[in-house]
Amino acid sequence: MKFRLDILIVDDDRDNAASLGELFEFEGHRVDVVYNGDDAIRAYTDKSFDLAFMDVMMPGKNGVESFIEIRKLKPTARVFMMTGYSVEELLQQAVREGAIGVLEKPFEAQEVLRITESVGRCGLVVAAPTEVRSDMGIAIQNALLAGGRTSALVHDVSQLDKNIGTNDVIVLDAHLPLIDAVSSYRDVKLAGHLAPTIVIPRTDVAAGNAVPTLRDVGITGILNKPFDPLELLNRLQQLAA
Repeated sequence: MKFRLDILIVDDDRDNAASLGELFEFEGHRVDVVYNGDDAIRAYTDKSFDLAFMDVMMPGKNGVESFIEIRKLKPTARVFMMTGYSVEELLQQAVREGAIGVLEKPFEAQEVLRITESVGRCGLVVAAPTEVRSDMGIAIQNALLAGGRTSALVHDVSQLDKNIGTNDVIVLDAHLPLIDAVSSYRDVKLAGHLAPTIVIPRTDVAAGNAVPTLRDVGITGILNKPFDPLELLNRLQQLAA
């Protein structure tokens, strides 16, 4: 073998975690296994990993919350989310739990206003387009304007200066994968902006009802179960690059 990786596996399903760990260890990689998000964060506090594979749906701190905390510690961490759900199902579950709102295109102005108000101050809305469109940020901004709400359309988190803090809503259209878009929401709040934020994931991977597949994992950061373990092994070096 020409390369050896330090890999962290995070999954509350101990059988799945053990199977994945054995797969990597058989190929000569060094593997640490933990079973919840808090232990994953502690693992990154103590050492660095070339790759981490983390289940999204875990009791306590879920995979997305853990990912955001890990990125605080290690901004360049390569963390890939494992899920048996589609992106749409994950978002809908978050809505049911009151965490975020989901805005799907096509939409009407009143729906934009309703869902923005429903998440409240400091709330998060994830725009989930149903088709590849490059004008979703402008469409959302126009819908807000029609409802009498001011908004700032931001294409880069570095643009989060004090001048946009007076707007009713922040629309973050930075063409990022879903997980990175959610992480950028944290940057919005760290910059001191209390307005509800609408994040628009990169549409070329979020479009339609298609679930990201293993072929897309290097772009989306999402690995859908079940997956082909041999294909995963073949892609390890690329994923760690």
